Amino acid sequence: MEHATVIVIGGGATGVGILRDLSMRGVDTLLVEKADLVNGASSRYHGLLHSGGRYAVKDQEAARECIEENKILRKIGRSCVEPYGGMFVRLNSDPEDFEAAWVEGCKVSGIDAKPISLDEAFRIEPRLSRNVVSAYLVPDAAVDGFRLSWQNVDSARRYGGRVKTYEEVIGVITKNGKVKGIRTRNAFTGIVTKYSCDILVNVAGGWAGKVAALAGLDVRVQPDKGTLIAFNQRICNHIVNRLHKSSDGDIFVPHGSITILGTTSMSVDDAEDTSSSREEVESLLAIGEQTFEHLRDYRILRCFAGSRPLYIPPGGAVGRSASRGFAIVDHGEQDGLDGMFTMVGGKFTTYRLMAEKLSDAICKKLGNTAPCRTAEEPLVPEVSEEERKEARAYFPSYGTDLAATRLGPDRFKSVVRRLKQDPEKRELVCECENVTRAEVEEIANEPSIHQLSDIRRRTRVGMGTCQANFCALRSASIFADCRKEWQDDAARDSLVQMRELLEGRWKGIRPVLLGRTIREMEMTRGMYELLFHVNGGMAK
Repeated sequence: MEHATVIVIGGGATGVGILRDLSMRGVDTLLVEKADLVNGASSRYHGLLHSGGRYAVKDQEAARECIEENKILRKIGRSCVEPYGGMFVRLNSDPEDFEAAWVEGCKVSGIDAKPISLDEAFRIEPRLSRNVVSAYLVPDAAVDGFRLSWQNVDSARRYGGRVKTYEEVIGVITKNGKVKGIRTRNAFTGIVTKYSCDILVNVAGGWAGKVAALAGLDVRVQPDKGTLIAFNQRICNHIVNRLHKSSDGDIFVPHGSITILGTTSMSVDDAEDTSSSREEVESLLAIGEQTFEHLRDYRILRCFAGSRPLYIPPGGAVGRSASRGFAIVDHGEQDGLDGMFTMVGGKFTTYRLMAEKLSDAICKKLGNTAPCRTAEEPLVPEVSEEERKEARAYFPSYGTDLAATRLGPDRFKSVVRRLKQDPEKRELVCECENVTRAEVEEIANEPSIHQLSDIRRRTRVGMGTCQANFCALRSASIFADCRKEWQDDAARDSLVQMRELLEGRWKGIRPVLLGRTIREMEMTRGMYELLFHVNGGMAK
């Protein structure tokens, strides 16, 4: 039976943050995740690195945590953060008294909120509604949740941290009031495996209540679903927030060449519910166009949804009234089950702080006095400018810097070697995201990759303008070639996964079938169903 001092259940941002923190302190740590890493709330949100301004009135403690972690993540995860800056704007329909409370809250919380004139606001954000009556600049930023989380894993592995994906926890092993280990079931083989441990950490997000129940414990977590819309244009240059009490559709976050509008808040029964409806889309658009009046003129790329894991203590509030803070439950103290912790709640911006607090509690129990270093040490070394300059001879235009930030220094060097040795590897698999064949092969051959969608999350293949229209078939072919040595009928399996990838894209496109999107989806259907006969061919 494989043993780890600490087993972490849950591969979201908090889970990988704990893995990194404990590994850096010399604690033998294993993380298990029932799917691929970062498949839940940590990747299904607007990608805002909070300045704390969203919480300056309601929760100043959370606001202070956000601004401090904002500064830290800009330093340790530079290749994951886009420091656009933020703007809070009050419309003439928003309450004036909230603005005064917000300004005071920012001052108390240590958030630099700089008032600017309307002329200046319209100069730097020319598409803003002229119903804006006041504006402030704040240090918001955008962050890539996929990339930051994987870089935490890469950092943890350098210190001995281990990760097992597609292993669902189906049982918690206890004896005499003490945690002894877990049982997992592999998503592909169905094989059940036992792992022993001294301490078990439950950070399964929206599924934390179900994991706790496996140990006979009651942890109430309310999944709170939020739907978001991705536009295929940069509508704004800054992250733009409405200056009023947090509500639906009041934030625009630019990422690269797109903009995300979010978000809704809806209590759901199951964290697996990531559905979105046309009604939600129409509601978001109606609210969003109060800030950007010509919003419907922009092409919608897709919509998507994720579930926030809100901790609901007895008698606690739900929905937007529930705290966005986090809670640590020591089940030894609360329930008499020694060696098990649960952490629930929180937000992506404070994942590192959450991991530090829980790691402190674990190390105290283990007698480990090593200090936390996650706020000082960069997640991964940066690719040097010298290496980038040399690589530009082999990458497509604009592709070098994108690949360097996605891959990190070690994988980047390996991909450059592939490009040098074989010019055919320079083929563009995904034009939207500038992903080469060499990069897809590099990722596809890693042990952590089991499905075509795993490659998508690591490389962004299929996440650009065409939504996998052209790159699905190309990446499936490369994936099949990489798997031939260790899997029978790799081509057929890759075709099945290609269909699943396309269906995943379709899930986000169906609620936004408007205008040009309908024409483009008809082209996709014509290519894959009529020309390539994908569905019929796989059904035989």
